[in-house]
Amino acid sequence: MNNLRASLAVVFAAALMNPLAFASRVHRPPTSGQVHHERHATHHHFYYRHHARVRGQQAIEPARVTQIQQALIREHYLNGDPTGRWDATTIAAMQRYQSDHGWQTKLTPDSRALVKLGLGPDYSDATNAKELGATKPAASLAIPADQVAGFTAASGVSQ
Repeated sequence: MNNLRASLAVVFAAALMNPLAFASRVHRPPTSGQVHHERHATHHHFYYRHHARVRGQQAIEPARVTQIQQALIREHYLNGDPTGRWDATTIAAMQRYQSDHGWQTKLTPDSRALVKLGLGPDYSDATNAKELGATKPAASLAIPADQVAGFTAASGVSQ
């Protein structure tokens, strides 16, 4: 038993002293048959890193900034007159407005904030604008009274 322990101790000690013997790497050539040149890959990365296309909206139009500033003034988050410039004061006011409503403040303006300020999309001139209003459903879509009574009885809620 002691010989077995001594043997295991020697094997583990040897393994700890020479970890490279167990972690050797075998170099294999690429299987695709194509040789990858590092210089080309570096040049390719350099090209795209410095010539990447900028996407998305980069700036807010001055007329839209004026609308946002007017709404923030109306809601008492901004003082003074609208300037049409998306400056630090306007950004801070928009962040305060979004924070007070429990929305994120890193991306300004947030679409929910614009809708809440009354600056959301206007569908009043849409073809089906009359159908977009809150109207009562047709009588044929109403739930029959016996089903309502059954749902009420099954839920245990009294009317």
